[in-house]
Amino acid sequence: MAIHCPECGFVNDEAANYCQKCGSALTRPEPAGEETTATYRVGETGELIPVELDDVVAEGAALVIRSGGGRTGESFPLQGDRLTIGRRPDAGIFLDDITVSRDHAVLVQRSGDYYLDDCGSLNGTYVNRSRIESHRLEDGDELQIGKYKLTFLSR
Repeated sequence: MAIHCPECGFVNDEAANYCQKCGSALTRPEPAGEETTATYRVGETGELIPVELDDVVAEGAALVIRSGGGRTGESFPLQGDRLTIGRRPDAGIFLDDITVSRDHAVLVQRSGDYYLDDCGSLNGTYVNRSRIESHRLEDGDELQIGKYKLTFLSR
């Protein structure tokens, strides 16, 4: 079984402990049925505040960072009709890494559904490992923006 690097996505040999491309430590997938996601939000002073995953989606849809940038578990409840994602400090979801364009993507709510639109990013925007220009999101979709992998959750 091959192991995907959580940072760069490179496919490594099963026995590898570190990524052959970027050198990041490789994590082994948990056995089926035992997967858990710890989520948190960042408080006003930068402290990490644990939250329950069910509470995150109780108000509606949310994005949770699954890997990348040392921010695994950070959650973003989706509020409003438009949310920008990028390396620009004032983005709704600020992803500070060179693999992310300043104006990388935007989440837009249309007729009650959320759509992820790429904003002409250099490295592309992916949903379930397919490059997209615009895609209607469904519960459990995996988004990749630069080196970050996020999961879309909805009720």
